[in-house]
Amino acid sequence: MADAIAFEHVSLAFDDHVVLDDLSFSVPEGSMRILLGASGAGKSLILKLILGLLRPDSGTILVNGQRVDSMAERDLLHMRADIGMVFQENALFDSLTVGENVGYRLYEESRMPLDQVRARVEEVLEFLGLGEFIDRMPPNLSGGQRRRVGIGRAMASQPRLMLFDDSTTGLDPVIAATVDDEIVKLRDLNTVTAIVVTQQIRDAFYIATHRAARVGSQVRVEDVGEDEPPRAEFMVLHEGRILFHGSAAELLAAQDPYLQRFLYRTLPPW
Repeated sequence: MADAIAFEHVSLAFDDHVVLDDLSFSVPEGSMRILLGASGAGKSLILKLILGLLRPDSGTILVNGQRVDSMAERDLLHMRADIGMVFQENALFDSLTVGENVGYRLYEESRMPLDQVRARVEEVLEFLGLGEFIDRMPPNLSGGQRRRVGIGRAMASQPRLMLFDDSTTGLDPVIAATVDDEIVKLRDLNTVTAIVVTQQIRDAFYIATHRAARVGSQVRVEDVGEDEPPRAEFMVLHEGRILFHGSAAELLAAQDPYLQRFLYRTLPPW
């Protein structure tokens, strides 16, 4: 299986502060990685490096087979067209309807006929359970609904790679679970490659230990069985490198002192 993302000996520093130190990891196509780490560890910087918004001091970064660390800006724009980005802040246009927000990239950056854009927007909103909100304005939505609209906008162009940057931060646990469900559905039903950056341990374990399946005309999100392979793997960033890479069960069983301190008081049952 080819790698959708590959970091090879990547280093990045700001003045004397080293953030990433000879960092190497890969994400195979169609897989999901959940990236954990302390505040300031560099998790969001990794997403910016993937998007080509930052360039490393050294090392190589490949995204969908293309080297982005030395790519010209015009080529970066083309490369980003195959990436969906979900921000913590949603970054919705409050002057546009939900439908216009979801279809923004298709309206502005594609030659798709308007009726086909509208059909795609309706399809995405139905997938997210927001079909009835297509003509509503973002200020009239709840926080969880706004996050789901943000997911819809990111997935509307059917990118092969999705990046989630603290997409449940600031939401109460019930609303956060609805966003987690959409991430699970997107992974299992649309088979995209994804990196989920989060500091919400509960949400991270939920995403890793649940799966989505179609049952008739309905979609059900349920626990992954003990005999099933993991649906996501964890990576823990510490001191500029990946300290841990493995399944949810392996992370819970880890004996490393830093990992035990990092997970202290956040372990299940919740």
